[in-house]
Amino acid sequence: MAQNRSEITLDLSGLLCPLPVLRARKRLLEMDSGDVLKVIATDPMSAIDMPHFCNEQGHTLLEQAKDGEALIFRIRRK
Repeated sequence: MAQNRSEITLDLSGLLCPLPVLRARKRLLEMDSGDVLKVIATDPMSAIDMPHFCNEQGHTLLEQAKDGEALIFRIRRK
């Protein structure tokens, strides 16, 4: 059975565009390929920016969910 890769949580609540994407990008660069980054953001623009960022950079957006005011993204590093 395949071993689960590590998942790191990055809470970017309160930050406004473009900071959530820039911080997520920086953190992903420090991670290994296949690792998962869980991003929590409160900026409504993140709902558009994060999927676009993943598409442009080749990362896989595993999940996009809403929990109250928080937007939650799970991104697998390319």
